[in-house]
Amino acid sequence: MAEKSSHYENISDQYYSAELTVKGLDLVYQFKLRNLVSKSTCVLVRQDSNLLPWLKTGDIFNVKYYSKDSSYPPHSIETQIRDITKDEHGKYGGHYLVCLKIMKGPR
Repeated sequence: MAEKSSHYENISDQYYSAELTVKGLDLVYQFKLRNLVSKSTCVLVRQDSNLLPWLKTGDIFNVKYYSKDSSYPPHSIETQIRDITKDEHGKYGGHYLVCLKIMKGPR
């Protein structure tokens, strides 16, 4: 089981971007996936984004992931927000790092 979970851990190896829809917001948010924190995939959310107040550590969303290989269809994957950290002094100033954890494999 640990092997399967580590396979999903580094999702940015397999997927290029993620699409998130939040109930209560009318927009669909798309993000480039980034390996920014050790062994974790994150997305960047601007600190003034309308999305940020809707995200909490531990929340679980059905996220649509788009493969690096465009010949593969997108996958909807249950994903948990692992951590939300403001990047105050790094190269992504004005953004929050929202780190993701795959809960279940692609559907």
